[in-house]
Amino acid sequence: MEVLGIDIGFGFTKATNGKEFLMFKSLLGEASDIPFRANLANTSFTENLHVTVDDQTFFVGDFAERQSGVRQSTLDQDMLIQEFAKILALTAAGIFSEKYVPMNVVSGLPVGYFSQYKESFVKAVLGHHTVNYHKADGTVVTRRININRIRMIPQPMGSILNLLMNERGQITDKDLAKKKVGVVDVGFKTTDFIIFDKLQFISRGSRTIDTGISDAFRTIANKIRKQVDVSLELYRLYDPVSKGTIRIRGQEMELAEIRDHVYAQAAGEIANEINQLWADDWDMDTVVLTGGGGMELAKHLQPLIAGNVVATPQETDARLNNVQGYLKFARHLWSKDGDSAEETEEAAE
Repeated sequence: MEVLGIDIGFGFTKATNGKEFLMFKSLLGEASDIPFRANLANTSFTENLHVTVDDQTFFVGDFAERQSGVRQSTLDQDMLIQEFAKILALTAAGIFSEKYVPMNVVSGLPVGYFSQYKESFVKAVLGHHTVNYHKADGTVVTRRININRIRMIPQPMGSILNLLMNERGQITDKDLAKKKVGVVDVGFKTTDFIIFDKLQFISRGSRTIDTGISDAFRTIANKIRKQVDVSLELYRLYDPVSKGTIRIRGQEMELAEIRDHVYAQAAGEIANEINQLWADDWDMDTVVLTGGGGMELAKHLQPLIAGNVVATPQETDARLNNVQGYLKFARHLWSKDGDSAEETEEAAE
């Protein structure tokens, strides 16, 4: 039996088995014939994701962005679960499934969508599947997958579990385990707030708002369109916004000033929500900023949140905090040799 953490986000899909990490854009594209491949670039297997999942064929991630004429991404939770989750999750799982052995998976959903969609996610992914990976040289790698069990948890809990647990899934930060901790998880489309008090999830102070880094990207894209009359898909802005420049039709355009202004506005909106939601939680020991959006907004957001606010170190990719916690929790739940003493359902709990 193998254990795996999988995090399906609106922006990126992340997965890990503890030995390797995988991350690709949550983007699906029409698979088409590519008549010629020079194969000059030293690209990895995951940068050329051409997959067939249970008879559905797609280009996935960066490969879809480069090669597909018709591309699909979504900011709709229902569509993400119904049309994207199975393809993205199984594409990731198959890369780690070199041997046909049962796989136990921990994954998550935003707090506000958890109850509504957890069973749909499990139903889409659980069971036996076949994934074919079409390589550039024409060969096909076939992976047969058995998703044996799935435990669903609210997404930001992954970041808390990542801090609490060691790689074997044991709670080692005894001090943090005794504290009241808030988590602000800024994602691509949503921001989640949760409170974890002495290892208990506190529903009262936990919620999801439909504000994420995509709102900032949309504002930046609109400003670019007004200046140069080019409409940009949001998923093409990750690297330019991070670098602070974008090259359009051979000309370089500065984005740093626009980005910082827009990020400051987004941080203000999120901070207002936090300070209202947690107004009565003055006894909170620590607030943890996490998520890819949290990494981007940290310098703007930290000064606006009351209390002891801790951001992910710059050398760490905050997009992986949740999925690392998922894997540690999977190891806590299930041993390598079989199920742990704590029995779980084959559906969401």
